[in-house]
Amino acid sequence: MAARNKARKRAFQILFEADQRGASVQEVLADWIRHSRSDDRQPPVNEYTMELVEGYAEHADRIDELIAAYAVGWTLDRMPVVDRNILRLGAYELVWVDDTPDAVVIDEAVQLAKEFSTDESPSFVNGLLARFKDLKPNLRREQ
Repeated sequence: MAARNKARKRAFQILFEADQRGASVQEVLADWIRHSRSDDRQPPVNEYTMELVEGYAEHADRIDELIAAYAVGWTLDRMPVVDRNILRLGAYELVWVDDTPDAVVIDEAVQLAKEFSTDESPSFVNGLLARFKDLKPNLRREQ
C-alpha cells in the first residue's frame, strides 16, 4: 500500500473516531500520536496523515457546509458516519491540497467507501466529490 494511501486511511480513521466519540479531530490525532509513541505495536502517524487531519480541522465548518449544500436529499446528521467522514477528508484534499491530482483524491475516497461502507456509498462519494471538483475554484472561499 502506497504511503499516501495509508496516510489517507489513517486520517479517515481519525476523523471517524472523532465523530463517533464526539471529540475534536485534534484531540484524537494527539491520542493516536501518543499511543504510537508508547506502544511498539501501533504504527507511527506519518506527516501526511497529520497534514490531512489538521487541514480538515482548519476548514471543517466550510467543508461541512459544502457537503450539506451539495448532498441532495441528505443532511449531515442522516448521512452514514463512514460516508460523512470520507467526504470530509476527500473534500479537504480535493479543494485545498493542490499537489494531489483530483482524480487520485476521488479514486482514493471511492476506494475507502468500497472498503468501509455500503454498496451504494462509492457512487455517492464519487458523485459528490466530482461535483466539488467541477466547482473547485468557487469552493475555497471561506464564509
